[in-house]
Amino acid sequence: MAQSAFSVFLQRLREARRLSLREFARLADVDHAYVHRLETGEKESPSEEVLSKLVRALKAPKRDAEILRYLATNSAAQVGLAEYALEDSTVTPDELATAATVAYRGSVRRDYKTIIERVRRILGEQDDG
Repeated sequence: MAQSAFSVFLQRLREARRLSLREFARLADVDHAYVHRLETGEKESPSEEVLSKLVRALKAPKRDAEILRYLATNSAAQVGLAEYALEDSTVTPDELATAATVAYRGSVRRDYKTIIERVRRILGEQDDG
């Protein structure tokens, strides 16, 4: 099964903390097999209780926790967008959520940097008035 944006984001946050899957599961007090299924995309949309345990075990900053929560409830978000948000820490949860709703036409390669820049312009215009 292909990884989802949520599973990629979760796995990369765990790896950034240099936790093994078993260590992470133990810290979160969640079965390691369930965490594995979440990271591989076999399972999606963990309960709010499990999600809170995972966020706490990761000691995730507010931004990362909000993005992880968004991705857990929005399975249509693209993996590439989640990866871009991991690389560019200036991407806010609101920007990611807005970018995730962008419709694509044809076989044009998605350029997430350009998409985020457009989203920022749109959100900036809304704030102005």
